[in-house]
Amino acid sequence: MSESSGEAVAAAVASATEAGGWRRATGIAGVAIGVVAAGAAAGVAIERLTVGRGMRQKARLALDSAGPYGGLRGTPGTAYAEDGTALYYEVDDLDPETGAEADRAPRRRRLFGRRTPAPVTVVFSHGYCLNQDSWHFQRAALRGVVRTVHWDQRSHGRSGRGVTQTRDGRPVSIDELGRDLKAVIDAAAPEGPLVLVGHSMGGMTVMALADAFPDLVRERVVGVALVGTSSGRLGEVNFGLPSAGVEAVRRVLPGVLRALGQRAELVERGRRATADLFAGIIKRYSFASRDVDPAVARFAERMIESTPIDVVAEYYPAFNDHDKTAALAHFADLPVLVLAGVRDLVTPSEHSEAVARLLPDAELVLVPDAGHLVMLEHPELVTDRLADLLVRAGAVPAATTVDGYGSTSSTGPG
Repeated sequence: MSESSGEAVAAAVASATEAGGWRRATGIAGVAIGVVAAGAAAGVAIERLTVGRGMRQKARLALDSAGPYGGLRGTPGTAYAEDGTALYYEVDDLDPETGAEADRAPRRRRLFGRRTPAPVTVVFSHGYCLNQDSWHFQRAALRGVVRTVHWDQRSHGRSGRGVTQTRDGRPVSIDELGRDLKAVIDAAAPEGPLVLVGHSMGGMTVMALADAFPDLVRERVVGVALVGTSSGRLGEVNFGLPSAGVEAVRRVLPGVLRALGQRAELVERGRRATADLFAGIIKRYSFASRDVDPAVARFAERMIESTPIDVVAEYYPAFNDHDKTAALAHFADLPVLVLAGVRDLVTPSEHSEAVARLLPDAELVLVPDAGHLVMLEHPELVTDRLADLLVRAGAVPAATTVDGYGSTSSTGPG
């Protein structure tokens, strides 16, 4: 995109908002909202599609019905945050016949009434404007092999709207998300070793948990995976835009989001009307590969577009305030995986490299042909590195086989 086009979009957002022209603001809302929902900033030029709108709508419906993604379900549960927000989670338990426990040596008999030790639980935290289904491929691969917990962050997926946000009008903080994760762990995995896995905002949530509950990390956490995330300085990310456009967008976007969040119904209508624009923007900021399965791209689009604009607005300030660099020290003696897509425009791989520099014993994996949703774009690679982390953490034996993660390539696996 040229610098002039970036400046033009930013100027249009500012002009429409300052003038109070809601019709004009709604006309450009598709650009601003779609990019923010993908975790980016406004100002992307999209080439016009040559297929008719009706045909594109039929194609989306076909992909929705054909794509098997996001259909895995486990044993449901609800945890409650400090403010009373209902946090939905699901547990996939070990398969006693084929899971990791079946491969271990026979258990010793209980002595003096002691219970069998609790199994390792892997807790997955998702990113901004996504939900627990964003880990679909990794969940499919690890199902039955190790005990897993997948949860929806407040106001996302099946979790309830944040009580503090709806009652008090306060934006979300990353610290609050860390406390939410603690509530989920207390409810779904109250005992036994833990492996914490977080993507993007989910990785920040894991860092916030460590910052607030260092004793929990020291006593129970045996491994950590930080995927496409950052420990701070997100205000410096340019989202692949020219510097002039980025500065203009940063200046007006918080106010635009607050205003649009107060007109949610109007904005959602405009958002639906610009579905084709959303699809292009979401794909640009989610994936880097040319051959991503269209059903996977549509799956990501569905997750992102299901996040209401007022939720987008509630979360946005948290990222500029986020700084959990010091909290990384709590992971220093643990097996850690730091993984990122080299072409990630939302949380650039340089942020993962900065995390790895502070954790010199961590495994750093940079995926060349990958964007922000690397776990959907290259599921085989991500699952392979997670499986290795689980072995290093003692969660599964070295001989364990994980499979079933599928492929996102439209041409199939090579």
